[in-house]
Formats: sequence, C-alpha cells, structure tokens
Amino acid sequence: MMRAWRWAAGLALGVGLALGAQAVASSPQPASVDDFVLPDQDYLARQLYRLSDAKAVVLITYATGDATVRREAAAYAALRSPGVEVMMLASRLGERRETVNPQIKALGLNLPVLFDYQQLAGEQLGVTRAGEVIVVDPRSWTVAWRGALTGPRGEPWAATAIAAVAVGRTPTTPTRIATGGVIAFPERGRAHDRISYVKTVAPIIQAKCATCHQPGGVAPMPLNTYEQVKGFSPMIREVLRTRRMPPFLADETVGAFQHDERLTSAEIKTLVHWVEAGAPRGRGEDPLAKITFQAPDWPLGKPDVIVTIPPVKIPASGVLDYSRPVVPNPMPEGRWMKATTFRVTDRQVVHHILTGVVAGDRSAGGMASESEWGASLGGYGPGRGSNLQPHDTGVWIPPSGGVAFQNHYTPYGRETVEETQMGIYFYPKGQEPKYILRTFGIFDFSIVIPPGEEWHAERAYIDVPREMVLYGLTPHAHHRGGSVNVSVLFPDGRERMLLALPRYEFEWQYEYFLKEPLTVPAGSRIITRWTFDNSTRNPQNPDPKREIRWGEQSSEEMLALYLHYRWTEETVAKPKPELDRLMQSGLMMGVMDDSMDAKLQVTELKGQMGERLKPFFAMVDADKDGGVDRKELDAALKLMPRRRAPAAAQAAPTPAGGL
Repeated sequence: MMRAWRWAAGLALGVGLALGAQAVASSPQPASVDDFVLPDQDYLARQLYRLSDAKAVVLITYATGDATVRREAAAYAALRSPGVEVMMLASRLGERRETVNPQIKALGLNLPVLFDYQQLAGEQLGVTRAGEVIVVDPRSWTVAWRGALTGPRGEPWAATAIAAVAVGRTPTTPTRIATGGVIAFPERGRAHDRISYVKTVAPIIQAKCATCHQPGGVAPMPLNTYEQVKGFSPMIREVLRTRRMPPFLADETVGAFQHDERLTSAEIKTLVHWVEAGAPRGRGEDPLAKITFQAPDWPLGKPDVIVTIPPVKIPASGVLDYSRPVVPNPMPEGRWMKATTFRVTDRQVVHHILTGVVAGDRSAGGMASESEWGASLGGYGPGRGSNLQPHDTGVWIPPSGGVAFQNHYTPYGRETVEETQMGIYFYPKGQEPKYILRTFGIFDFSIVIPPGEEWHAERAYIDVPREMVLYGLTPHAHHRGGSVNVSVLFPDGRERMLLALPRYEFEWQYEYFLKEPLTVPAGSRIITRWTFDNSTRNPQNPDPKREIRWGEQSSEEMLALYLHYRWTEETVAKPKPELDRLMQSGLMMGVMDDSMDAKLQVTELKGQMGERLKPFFAMVDADKDGGVDRKELDAALKLMPRRRAPAAAQAAPTPAGGL
C-alpha cells in the first residue's frame, strides 16, 4: 500500500506541475500511518496514537519562511474544532526552535509544531511540499484526504474533508497539490536494501543495544545474533519512531551529556531504513554471533565493600509502606566513596532505593528515619543502577555506624522475595578527591493536578546563594509525569536551558551529568518546569478522575529535581555544610512562588503547605503590601508546628543524592 501511495503521489505531483498549481485531481487512496513521537516547539512530546479518541487528526506541513504557510497560517488554526486535533509537521532538515518559534509567534500560529528531526514521519507520509493538509482517520490510522488548504477558487476543501472524517464518512472532496515550497528528503528513493548488516547495522547494535539486550541484562530479550535482530526488527522500528529506545530521554537539541546512550540521527535513520527494506542479511559473517554476550554481576567490577539489604517478602498485591532498614557499617576505617552500584534480584518490584550513612551503634534488624541520615550514598531506580562521582569529587563514609536504606516496593501480581545488594567503590588511599560532591533536592510539595488534565504545568526553583559548579541533574516524578526541562537564570537576566525531556518516563530515571560542568554564579536561579498528564490519554495513569497531590506512592505524584554539584569555596580540607543549609532555607519560597517574582500571592497557596498558610495570609503579610516575601514567609514557618517532612525532602540537603 505504501509503495502504491508513493507511486500515486509521484504521478499526481507530475500532473500538478504540468497543469499548474490549479490542477485538480481525485482524492488519493488511503495510506496507513504508523505511530510516532515528536517533540513540539515547547519541548512537549506528541504521540500520534495517543490521539485515538480524536474524531480526526490533521497534520499540516511546515517550513520556516514559506510564503504559503505565512499566507494561510490563520486558516490553519481555524481548522480546529472539538475532537479535531491539528498540528504542524516540520520535516525540513535544519528546522530549529530558534527560527521556528519567532515566526509562529509573529503569525499568531497557536498550534503544536512537531520537529521531525530524522524526517522519518515525513518520509512515511510522502511529504513533498509545505502547506499540505494531511487528514488522518484515527479509527483506522489511514490518510483519508490530503491536499492544499483550498480549491482554485478558495473552496474550503480541507475543512470539508475534515468535517467528513469527523463524522465517520469517507471524504469525496476534490484535492489539488499544495503550493508551498519543496521539502527535500535526501534519503527518499535510496537503495536501503544495500545497507550492510555486517558493516553497519551489527556495529550499532553491539555499541548501543547489546549492553542491555544480552543474557543477564536489564532488557527482556537478547539482540545478539542476526536472527534475533531480524526477528525483532518491526519492534526496533516502532521503538525508534516512538522514541522509547534507547531510553536516554534528553532532547537532542538541548545540552550535551556524559555517558550519552542515544543513537545519532544517522544511526536512527540507518536502522529504520534497514528494517523498512526487509532487514536484509547480506554477505559476510555475523559479527554479533562471534561475541559471547553476558552481562557482568557488577557492571563497575568487583566492589570494595558489598552491603546486603535484608531479604523482603513482597506480596502479590497491595500498597506497601516504605521500609527503612539499617545494615551495620562493616568498614573498620573511614574512606572516600567514588561510586556505588546496585544488584537487584527482581527489578519489577523495586520502585526505588535511597541510601544514607547513620551514626551511632547499629545492629542488624534496626531501622532509621531519613532525619538521622548524614551523607547519602546514591540510589537505585528504574533504568538506573550505578552512581559515579564526577572527577576529583567524593563522599565521605565514616567508620562504624550503619548504612540506612529507604526502600519502596510495588507489588505486580506475583509474590516475590527481593534481596538487593549495594556495592561500594572507594578512592585508593593516597588518591583521595579534592572536592565534596553534594546533592540538593528541589521538591514541590504544593503540586495540585486537576482530574482529566492533559498538559498541567507546574514549576519550582531554587536560588543559588554562593557560586557552585553544577555537574548533573536527576528529574523524578511518578506515572503522571509528562515532560520536564531545567534551566539556569543568571544574575544578568540570561536564561540557559540545560536539559529537556519532552516525555518523562517513570520506567527510565536517569542522572544527566553535563559533558562540561557549569559554573553557576551566586544570585542565579535554577528553574525546573514540568507538565503532568492526568488524562485518559496517558496509558500509565492509575486514575484520571482523581485530583492528584504530592505523595510517596506511585499512584500519587512528585515533582522533584536533584542537583549534583559542589560549592566553589568548599574543599575536602575545608567543608562548608552551612552553604547547603543556606540554600535549603529558600526552598519553600521557590516551590510555591509560581510567578517567580519572589513574593507569594494568595492564589499561589495550594497543596498541603499552602492551605495551612492561606487562613493566616493577612497576618503573615506583615507590611500589608498584598504579598508575602521571603522574610515574612520565614517568620511564619518558624511559628508553624513542625511536621515530618516527606522522606525525599529529609534526605535532600545531604551529599550524593538519589531518587
């Protein structure tokens, strides 16, 4: 069908060029449209098949500066109606937000613009020109109609076709070729069946896939021979088009990171085109078959110390409270930690593990709350098993005392026993680090997510009181987490985005360490912006009918961002823990001040803390200027009865954080 459509599209294009832009042709035969996920101009992931509840989905091809797009922009927005989703598709190579966003703002084009970085969506849709309206029927995921916005005399052909699809009818509207500029697709028409499995595909699989897809790896199936790769080739194409794999979720146009596990654009296109060509074997020995694949027990090598968490029997169902066991510290002397890693026996049941050092005499079977923790030793979460300290930084583990854990288990329908081990790696004696790595958590306890809302926005920030060197970022939310980005607002007013995840995935929670550490001057503000999807379109949503607030369970929600950093003025020889406390003192303002003007309005008081403050707002507003500033808020918080903070918050000010 796809080849037939491309042949028909090519014939129609030739006829159109011969007869002129006013040439009329019959409506093309429907072509299937495969699922895709593309980020829009606001770094929000748009997935085609999540729109299955729509009456019609309309994709309009976009090109910056195109005369047809500029002329018709207002009419594009008018195609929207209840149940009809309209989006722009930017498939031209080189399209970037720096040029797209100013143009769509100038045009008043209030529609999602999808960035087709690899041109895969545009290729499959047979896109050739800007300004083409493609009407997709979500009942069958076929192209029901395509063509220019209007007929030769201004007839509303596209609108008429959309109206037909919206009520379940096949459009009979005439069509003509769009009049916008040509959009080049360099890979279209190339002989992709000549892509070499031996020389090209297998090396990509070995370098970027087989680490997880091997015996003992975290992936559910191996990709260690041609037969295995070919057998899963349709799935490989699907997960690449929907950006599910590899699970390094950062948008490729923002920032640069260490341990970047993404495929390059060229590698993505190579694999997809090879699959579409039938995944040919070609000549030569299979390089994957020559390798003995086996994931190591300890990915960082044999640990210096292994700490075993007492076995826990997990029932098949139910909601489990956090467990907080303590394992006596087996170390006879203090050492500087370089890394930790975790060995989990049942990954399905472990939501997360946090760790911290506790002082005093500790015996097996004891418990400790996070308020007793000193330094944190890292953590484990879905997709994350190791914690490596940046160069010349470390965390001090004193002798005696114990290692405390905060464990969150989630039953999944089968009774199981989990026995997790943590491996600790030290700096060699005489090679101790110069700096203390610290981790700080921005936790927005004030989030309130209305039922059914698809793009609910929340944001939080922290003001940086002294110069720091920022190494990395770890976002954390639960099943309704939709997207997240992180930026630094410098004292001179410049804002720089460091990380953008157009789609946050609960199953893959990574630490994103910057390729080059960033010096953040005093007076800067680190901002995290999130969207949450509490709608029926979110397949992971436990209950779209509930209003959702901050909570520890996966059925509740969190907005958390961990900063991994060091203070410029702090060294191992001259520790300054008071700087963390100074930054911590500004957290409450940063999480409730949604307008980011350093003053709380009564409308910003939401969530548990906000609702406790709201009845006393007039009293807290000491200068009666209609807002509560940092000084007034601090005074009010001192008078309020203290409650046990959420677990993550208690651990936040300590070094080397986790989830």
